[in-house]
Order: sequence, then structure tokens, then C-alpha cells
Amino acid sequence: MTRLRNLWVLIAATVLLAGCSGANWGWYVISPETESGRRNLLFLLGGFKTTIALSVLSFVLAVILGLMIALPALYGNRPLRFINRIYVEPFRAVPSLVLILWVYYGMPVVLGIKLDAFWAGVMALALSESAFLAEIFRAGIQSVGRGQEEAADAIGLTFADKMWFVVMPQAIRRILPPLGNQFVYMLKMSALVSVIGLEDLTRRANELVTSEYRPLEIYTFLIAEYLILILIVAAGVRWLERKMRADERQGR
Repeated sequence: MTRLRNLWVLIAATVLLAGCSGANWGWYVISPETESGRRNLLFLLGGFKTTIALSVLSFVLAVILGLMIALPALYGNRPLRFINRIYVEPFRAVPSLVLILWVYYGMPVVLGIKLDAFWAGVMALALSESAFLAEIFRAGIQSVGRGQEEAADAIGLTFADKMWFVVMPQAIRRILPPLGNQFVYMLKMSALVSVIGLEDLTRRANELVTSEYRPLEIYTFLIAEYLILILIVAAGVRWLERKMRADERQGR
């Protein structure tokens, strides 16, 4: 709450300083005191649902894909490790925007599969992010002591049980901060999907700018929307880190 309050103070101070600098601000465009301002505010805030849904779905799919790609690199034979490299390197190299455009415009031509803007965005962001998450999972699993796995094998745990009860709980504690960073990155990259017409926060801001001709105020408000969203996510990640540390100290 303190950080959120500080954010609003910062935004208010920025607006005040800009007003004192002689800039031609026109906050009436999103003022809750007028009917048109309230309508514009509701229009802009309506993009939260799409942005959050897109980011969460993309990240969940990226986590699943990333783990599926990471495990063969650690426990598979040479061909499986080679497949891991073939997957990770291209998707890390291709810019997210280019991948979004290709999935939406190129995939229907090449593969005959046409997705709407939302699912094309989910697929492109998940593929792009999964390559980075695969490396995070690989590093996290490798950080777990070899003796832990040997002990699990000694008591007869299957591979699935060993990963679920022994390796992954320890690995998740160590990779939670980078996972949180990657989710924040996903929230920011979701703005790129606006180029294919998805009605997210950025697309709605762009549409309002073309009708109201007040880019300064509308894009300033857009910055505040993303800041608030990302600060909430960051606070949630820090809460999870504290909870996991407390559980670890208690031996859970």
C-alpha cells in the first residue's frame, strides 16, 4: 500500500510540475467530472481485462512449455538435448513483435491455421517466453544438490515423484524472483499485441488518441495503468518469496 501511495504521489507531482512548466495539458479528456471524461476513462480501463487475461494465459503456457523443454536438456540423451537447443535458440533470437506478426499473418498462409488476435498473441508470447523460461528452469534444477536426487532414487521414488516432491520445490524457491521478472516482462510485452488489433490497454489508448487528439494525457494515463499493474504483481511476488522463506525456516 505504501508503494502504491508513493506511485500516486509521483504521478500527481509529475502532472503538477508539467502544468507549471506551461505545457498545454488537457486532462478534461479523462476527467471523471464530465460525462465524456467518464466514458473515456471506462473505455481505457476496459483494456485491463484483456491485458491480464492475455498475459496470464501466455505465461501459464510458457511455463508448461519451458519445463517440457528444460527437462530433456538435463535428463535426456544427446538427440533430446539437441532438440532443446533447436527450440531455445531460435525463439530467443526472434523479436516478440516479429513472432506476433508471423503467427497472425504468416501462419494462415504457411500452415493453414488462422487464429484471432487474442489467441495469436497468446501463442506468440508463449513461444517466445518459453525459451527464456526453459533456461531459468534448467538453471534452477541444476542448482539442487545432486545428493538430493540420489537420495530420492535410493528410497525408490519414480522420476515424476522425485521431480514433484524433491527437486521442483527447492528449484521453485530459487527461481521465483526471475520467474516474477519474466511475468512482469510478459505484461509489458503484451502491449505489442495491439499491432494486430487486440483491444488491450495500449490499443484502447491508441484509439482514444485518434479520436480525442490528446496523446500527452492519454499516454500518461496509460503509463500509470501499467505501473499500477506491475507494482501489484511485484508486491505479490515479494509476498510469495517471504512465505516460501518462512516455510523453509519452519522445515515445511
